[in-house]
Amino acid sequence: MTRRNYDSSYSSFDRHEQRDYRSDSKRSCSRRDEEEMYVPDTVVGKIIGRGGAKIRELQDETKCRLNIDRDRSNRNGEVLVRIVGDEHDRRKAVAKIEEIIEESAPKPPPVADSDDGEDVKIDWGRIAVEEKIYEKKRWAGKSEVLKMFYVEAESVASASKESVTDSEQKETEEAPNPVRTFEDAFASYPEVLEQIRKQGFLKPSPIQCQAWPVLLSGRDMIGVAQTGTGKTLAFLLPALIHIEGQSTPRSQRVGPSAIVIAPTRELAIQIDSEVQKYSYRNIKSAVVIGGTARYNQVENLAGVELLIATPGRLCDLVFTERGPNLDITNVTYLVLDEADRMLDMGFEGEIRKVFLNVRPDKQMVMTSATWPQGVRRLASSYMKNPLMVYIGSLDLHACFTVEQKITIVEEDEKEDFLNDFLNERSRTDKTIVFFGRKNTVNHMASNVALRGVPIRVLHSGHSQEDRESALKSFRCGEERILFATDLASRGIDVVDITHVLNFDFPKDIEEYVHRVGRTGRAGRTGCAMTFMTRRDWRHAKELIKILESAEQEVPKGLLEMAERFEKMQDRNQREGGRFGGGRGRGRGWGGGNGHRNSRY
Repeated sequence: MTRRNYDSSYSSFDRHEQRDYRSDSKRSCSRRDEEEMYVPDTVVGKIIGRGGAKIRELQDETKCRLNIDRDRSNRNGEVLVRIVGDEHDRRKAVAKIEEIIEESAPKPPPVADSDDGEDVKIDWGRIAVEEKIYEKKRWAGKSEVLKMFYVEAESVASASKESVTDSEQKETEEAPNPVRTFEDAFASYPEVLEQIRKQGFLKPSPIQCQAWPVLLSGRDMIGVAQTGTGKTLAFLLPALIHIEGQSTPRSQRVGPSAIVIAPTRELAIQIDSEVQKYSYRNIKSAVVIGGTARYNQVENLAGVELLIATPGRLCDLVFTERGPNLDITNVTYLVLDEADRMLDMGFEGEIRKVFLNVRPDKQMVMTSATWPQGVRRLASSYMKNPLMVYIGSLDLHACFTVEQKITIVEEDEKEDFLNDFLNERSRTDKTIVFFGRKNTVNHMASNVALRGVPIRVLHSGHSQEDRESALKSFRCGEERILFATDLASRGIDVVDITHVLNFDFPKDIEEYVHRVGRTGRAGRTGCAMTFMTRRDWRHAKELIKILESAEQEVPKGLLEMAERFEKMQDRNQREGGRFGGGRGRGRGWGGGNGHRNSRY
């Protein structure tokens, strides 16, 4: 940790050594009321706290204003923190921050007392056995989880393996045959069929054809498919049947029987809206998300059997100092929707905490648009012999219904190109413009609004009420242009989007595919334009593969960009890799992974 103090009482650098993880502490004269210190990048999140709670607490306690500038770091990779206040308060703030750093510093392993000097051997086998015994005792009083609710239709049973199309693929030979009609899946559940008919669907989607036999048979399942393919209904209808079919009377159950965990508030609300369309045996559902009063949500949890939740708010309700507001020990059906997005957003810790309090013999569903290593690790940890259902290919690709255009621009040209793009839109077009940062969204939205162009804005800096209002206005067509961060790239179901513009290239190629996938949905065609600057060159090679797989034109400038980046990597490798593969924050062709502030 490095510290620089701006105070006129110091006329020269006062250097003093700090041990352990800290480097030299420095003070210099510039401003009377400002002090700078550098802190390890690993503790920045703890200084900020969940939703900024910790940094607000620090500011209240010390009467100082704290500003974390993640764009400024020293050669040790430490992040700059500015502290503004009088000298006494600044010293108090520094001490508080140093306490956080000390608490976060790696602790040395305990030294075991040993008279004979021999290494202490840990019997991991015995520990594993004891853990199994504990788990068995913990859940011993629970009734058996009933999972088999599927009666295979004769026409489905007689279908040959060859009748499964290329768009419906199964990972193992154990998978049941897919259904072809709603009647094939739900002939034994006429109330469910009636609800489906009310929605006007003619036939199930490919993932529904595959998923319903698997889930109604009680198997754990991994569903890999892009958004907009009917994943929600694929796990929702079996959940309703599962809840009704358990042996313990519903009136005697404590807490929900099924939980669907979604990464964002918007997706959770969207899932809840789907639940409301399918009334089955008066099963009560509720949605709990951040950004709304927890007290009101707790009041609505009484008698809830199907709960839709975001990871953070779910943990807030389950893990409290005064005891849980929500009992999840009777959950027998658990869904992780868009698991890859949850891991990208840093929710793995919350997910694992939830699993510790849910019975291990539950039925589990995991959906994901991609199949990265983190999702595989999570599946192997908590799922039992799952069947994988994937629609299309596990290889990343953008859909053929979207025309993709790439424009190579300079950073300072983007706004002019944005204005040209918006001027070309007609009254019937519906457009999302994606930005990399909330500040950029606000700045560009203000500039466009001053020109009299009506738009709505969506990012995490707005209240939940404002976010819902913006989505509703955009979905129903009151406003036809939405400026957003990647908060809107997945799980927001607006089927008639005609155009997508990537003002800033996303952080990775997977997010590019999700952004582009906002258009060209439900049998429609769409257009996606992307601005690329020199700092995006590390994505060029992967983007070329995406374009070629979708039979799209590859601009000459993009090919040159990929070639230059590859040459730079080769050169750096020969010279010892001292430039880090182009991930720095320098200008020009050296642009790397950009800013690291909260992106949503």
